[in-house]
Amino acid sequence: MLVNKDKLSDYLVKVKRGEIEEGLGIGVTEVDDYFRFKRGFTVITGHANVGKTHLVLYLMYLYGRKHKLKWLIYSSENTSPSIMRKIIEFHTGLPLMSIPEKDIKLFTDSFSNRFKIIDTNKLYTYKELLTEAKGIYKEWQFDGFLIDPYNSLIKKTNNAHEYDYQATTEMRLFSKVFNVAIWLNTHAVTEALRKKHPEGHNYAGHPIPPSMADVESGGKFGNRADDFLTVHRYTQHKEDWVYTDIHVRKIKDVDTGGKPTTLDDPIRLRSMPNRTGFTIDSKNLKYDNTERK
Repeated sequence: MLVNKDKLSDYLVKVKRGEIEEGLGIGVTEVDDYFRFKRGFTVITGHANVGKTHLVLYLMYLYGRKHKLKWLIYSSENTSPSIMRKIIEFHTGLPLMSIPEKDIKLFTDSFSNRFKIIDTNKLYTYKELLTEAKGIYKEWQFDGFLIDPYNSLIKKTNNAHEYDYQATTEMRLFSKVFNVAIWLNTHAVTEALRKKHPEGHNYAGHPIPPSMADVESGGKFGNRADDFLTVHRYTQHKEDWVYTDIHVRKIKDVDTGGKPTTLDDPIRLRSMPNRTGFTIDSKNLKYDNTERK
């Protein structure tokens, strides 16, 4: 089937007029200028232990809170109680030990309506996981689907390269067919961890942020992604370990909002006490431009 030329011209006219609907923001321009929630395929990478899942869950909470989005979560490296704990701590701004027991039950019941977690006692191939998600979608129309991480999925193949291309293609197609966002968390290759900032750099000797090509299994993930993020933290820096950087490497459709960050100027977030959220330039991300306190 050929694309309708009238639809093409109508879309281009809307672009010219600035009438294209933009992706959703969190209400903080320092983030929204570069990254938006869109119903497409986003790949996220970073070194081990930099807090990728922690940051991603926080962003999911923020988008869910502001826009009433529902999220499906498959996170094989985190238990379901630990995920719910993070969400509740993000919401209250308090560590779990400081939250009354009655409120823990109340928040668990409330957030279970917005965050559904797939049991990870079973191992999945990507096809099996997408099939599971399709079944859940029929009963509960979620807006976003986190797969965390990709390398925890079983591979039944002798040709990993072609398999990964097929997997990422089908994930991207899933997002379009069901009009949902898929966020795929990935690990960087070991070799990327050996790359250090050179002498003279502010972080000389520390590992540099991974590029799109540094994802385990290669640059195909960057090729297939609509948007691509690198999460980085200088975990062994004596002062700056509290900062998490988001390098926006790719935004396929800038007409709907967002753009890549410059090479040495990522979105820089500071962890709040007890890891209950993030601030940026001393502003709490949990509050938008009209609610911020």
